[in-house]
Parts: sequence; structure tokens; C-alpha cells
Amino acid sequence: MSCKDLRAADAEVVRSTQAEDERDQAAVLTHVLALHPAQLTIPDLVREVMAGAAEFEGGDRIERAIRDLTGAGLLHCPGGLVVPSRAALRFDELLGG
Repeated sequence: MSCKDLRAADAEVVRSTQAEDERDQAAVLTHVLALHPAQLTIPDLVREVMAGAAEFEGGDRIERAIRDLTGAGLLHCPGGLVVPSRAALRFDELLGG
């Protein structure tokens, strides 16, 4: 396999990982907004989004989605409870949620 082929394969992995991350973030944010004003702990949210799957990697993906959404200002995790930010709630309102 040539270097060019390896770079193309690496780029494809990055694209698929990014798409998976975005799908996980959408699932987490949708779930949190649907539950609002109820609050879940991070482990409870991971379990609910994973729908009982025992896949460790999947739980790690969901925790990463929570971290990334928190970094983007769409979630807050005061005291380990996951809540949507005001911006996320407003966006949900605008979409008719």
C-alpha cells in the first residue's frame, strides 16, 4: 500500500469517526432536551442513551459526546447532573421542541 493510499484510508477513518461523534452528540442532546426539566447523572444518561447495551466503547463515546457538548456550551454538568444550557433550550424552542 502506498503512502497516498494510507493517507486516504486515514482521512476516511477521521471522517467516519467525526460522523459517529456528531451522531452521538445529536443523540445525547436530543435525549437531554426531551427529558428537560428532569435531570440525569452522567452514568444514568449514558445507560439511557445506550439503551442497555453492554458495549464499553459505546459508553465512552457517549461520555465524550457529553464532554464535547459541554465544551460547546450546549450542556452543563453541575454536580454531575446533565442539564441543557439556555442556548440549547432556546434552539429547541425555535425548532418547535
